[in-house]
Amino acid sequence: MEKIKTIALVAHDNRKPDLGEWVEFNYRTLVRHKLVCTGTTGRLVEEIISQKFERDHIKKEAFEITKLKSGPLGGDQQLGGMIAEGRIDFVIFFWDPMEPHPHDVDVKALLRIAVVYNIPIACNRSTADFMISSHLMKEEYHPVIKDYTEYIHRKI
Repeated sequence: MEKIKTIALVAHDNRKPDLGEWVEFNYRTLVRHKLVCTGTTGRLVEEIISQKFERDHIKKEAFEITKLKSGPLGGDQQLGGMIAEGRIDFVIFFWDPMEPHPHDVDVKALLRIAVVYNIPIACNRSTADFMISSHLMKEEYHPVIKDYTEYIHRKI
């Protein structure tokens, strides 16, 4: 991971207000990094950051945000592909554990691929706060990636 991280932001509909508050609180840190968001989460994040720039009378900085498809329409899978390609450094995913979702299998696959590739993932605000306030946010970091060669070459 470089000093400038690529951060994925995802939120289920019931958790978008929570993620919005978190983004508003942390926007000064977030705009120094590249952001990748699924669907409407991306529009929400972009809107909040733009409003913060205006409200704080800050000259609108260029910040990089990539918007993927909505989660149920393939955005979770797009994000998983980016993780597998080494294009995501960590994930903030405010998911709703109290509601069933039509794309639960995609969510599970996204969480699984983040673990396979040793990508830090925060699924609640406390963990997100710890991650974004870590001194590692400002430094290069080289995560240990498990070698799956033996698994790939196993006899079937």
